[in-house]
Amino acid sequence: MPAIKKILVANRGEIALRVMRSARELGIKTVAVYSEADRNALHVRFADEAVYIGPPPSAESYLRIEKILAAAHSTGADAIHPGYGFLSENEDFAQAVEDAGLLFIGPSAKAIELMGSKLAAKAAVAKFNVPLVPGTSEPITDVNAAKKIAAEIGYPVLIKASAGGGGKGMRVVEDEASFHEQMERAISEATSAFGDGSVFIEKYITKPRHIEFQIFGDKHGNVVHLFERECSIQRRHQKVVEEAPSSILTPEKRKAMGEAAINAAKACGYYGAGTIEFILDDKLNFYFLEMNTRLQVEHPVTEEITGMDLVKLQIRIAEGEKIPFAQEDLKMNGHAVEIRVYAEDPANNFLPDIGTLQTYKRPQGHGIRVDDGFEQGMSIPFYYDPMIAKLICHAEDRAGAIEKMIRAIDEYEITGLETTLGFCKFVMQHEAFRSGNFDTRFVENYFKPEVLVSANEQEEIIASILATTLLNGNGNSKQADENTAKQPVVSNWKKNRL
Repeated sequence: MPAIKKILVANRGEIALRVMRSARELGIKTVAVYSEADRNALHVRFADEAVYIGPPPSAESYLRIEKILAAAHSTGADAIHPGYGFLSENEDFAQAVEDAGLLFIGPSAKAIELMGSKLAAKAAVAKFNVPLVPGTSEPITDVNAAKKIAAEIGYPVLIKASAGGGGKGMRVVEDEASFHEQMERAISEATSAFGDGSVFIEKYITKPRHIEFQIFGDKHGNVVHLFERECSIQRRHQKVVEEAPSSILTPEKRKAMGEAAINAAKACGYYGAGTIEFILDDKLNFYFLEMNTRLQVEHPVTEEITGMDLVKLQIRIAEGEKIPFAQEDLKMNGHAVEIRVYAEDPANNFLPDIGTLQTYKRPQGHGIRVDDGFEQGMSIPFYYDPMIAKLICHAEDRAGAIEKMIRAIDEYEITGLETTLGFCKFVMQHEAFRSGNFDTRFVENYFKPEVLVSANEQEEIIASILATTLLNGNGNSKQADENTAKQPVVSNWKKNRL
């Protein structure tokens, strides 16, 4: 198979930049596509070429397959990297790319389709003895039949949309009395969001942890895993803090889960980068949750502990190369933590807070990495996901990575909008996270908006006392008191939240 000479990145923002940088290091030219909202975006400026594909709404630009293929042909690109989100898990797009005579830097359309349906995915991996949560094996819409199944499984149960993700069409039902109402709501939401009202019923795992394994397959039948990531700190069923490795897996459990992840990938003849997601209960029993047939947002923590560039590996596999190492060759080095810096207000139910980055200064230092797609003065478009950046810290051990993350958060200066930096610092400092004794209900169990306000007030008091003390040292006590009374003191921590 010939080497790739030019890649069109069918995405935007930090992931588009991430892919382009690795491609440039391989001597491969890149093409950006952009909507009107992204005309001056960093990924557009970085690429060798850029093609306008439509108005800001993604349905009129980044989700238009024909426009992306036309851009690839007009620029002479011979491959397309989908990034994540948008069309990255769309089997029709993958097939269209191949039909157009281009390389799709990802899995086959058949694998995407199979793993895109949670029920079909469960049926496939079950044949390879991958553990599954007790529940239905077929889609169901009949409320009475579903209620009978729920009684057999035992409450609490989880109703989940077959065709969806991101928490849509998902309901936890604690008892039989509320089942009928929750089932109808789940079906309605799934129909509205995905055009498919089918759902499945499964046992709801109390105190669940979300553990996922990074896998890679090649076109020669080889599959390996690159260890796990802990992704249990979530809001609205979406991740906001990730780390690698997990703090609770024993070597034996890691081996068993890794083998299950490899078998799940083999169940669909998988090649390229993928992620097998598991749910882990409080007794460390693990169950297959789903497969993401793309590169994950949190892939940098895997890169940090393995020393590998996963995008370069994706490209080489797309070119037909074999995976250049065996499972036994892989070793973990240290610990990595990632936070997602969103333009959201944690004190207001994490609602988006779109605005302009009036101040934007990244943290620096050994073991600190920032993947972003913005710079000072730019605005966060409200048409897309409100993620500003990913902040990743790597150290020799977990405690060191956490302390480095706290220092990096303190150095990260963002003004002009609310962000999740304050919340992420709260997580890093919380005993449940530091001890490793937490689950996916961390936000519900521990986070209250007032803790950020309280911490902010304490910072102001400390800063005020410090200012007064410094002025007292110069014999200006009275003037210091007057200044303190008249002028609010804004700490670095507060600036991260303005």
